[in-house]
Amino acid sequence: MNRLESITRPNGPPTSLLAHGVELRVLATGSLGARGVTTSLAAFQPATELGYHRHPFSEVIVVLDGEALISIEGRRYRAGRYDAMHVPAGTAHAVRNASPDRTALLHSSFASDAPTRESVEEAFPVQDREQSDDGCPESLIRFQTAPVYELSTGAHFRDLFAKRFGSRGICGGYGLFEPGASLPCHFHEYDESITIIQGTAVCQVAGQEYGLSDCGTACIPTRRPHRFLNRSEAPMAMIWVYAGDEPERTLVKAGHCDGSLPLDSLTPDSPQP
Repeated sequence: MNRLESITRPNGPPTSLLAHGVELRVLATGSLGARGVTTSLAAFQPATELGYHRHPFSEVIVVLDGEALISIEGRRYRAGRYDAMHVPAGTAHAVRNASPDRTALLHSSFASDAPTRESVEEAFPVQDREQSDDGCPESLIRFQTAPVYELSTGAHFRDLFAKRFGSRGICGGYGLFEPGASLPCHFHEYDESITIIQGTAVCQVAGQEYGLSDCGTACIPTRRPHRFLNRSEAPMAMIWVYAGDEPERTLVKAGHCDGSLPLDSLTPDSPQP
């Protein structure tokens, strides 16, 4: 319980320039207090590209706006809004904005709180593909075909990456909250990054409340009770990322989130998958 949540509002200057025309904004990472996970936004100007590179850990790329051409050792996929591409550790990949006149915005998750990148000079023959298969290490989850489940009344979720889909050390997906919807108070056995990609969310964490919108991000430490609520009259949506292989959560009394119950009396109600 010693670590506190961090809140990032990516409305300032970019954190760094990944390549010409590719701006990076870090949302959660080790220097901001996260453990085991980094999340970020990359804005690709029209027709710009981040060349082939690799990481020693899993990465997942989710398209938030526009279209991206994601190449994995020559296997090229066109990804649209909320499609998710998992790139395994050590696998060479490149990303290009598919549009000649529109910016693309990508959300990336890394199974590391201190990510590194190694350039790859090797050239790969291009093979255009619609979908990944068991013969290749990457996995592409199309948003439109991902199963939808209701985690609580009015809160509709889709898992986009997890160990069962090939990723290691991170899992996550998309959540849509109808007006008035919320999740019960809960905690995890790993850190979580939550980015609000539509509407406005209220984030309750151990007696504190934060308003989040426009890709504002909360990073919640292990075992810190929290919940998200949509108090607005419009839908709210998020990309959530856990620093673990598969989703899990432990429910606790609502007072541990709104501050009416002390943290030293934190007692699980029941686990929820």
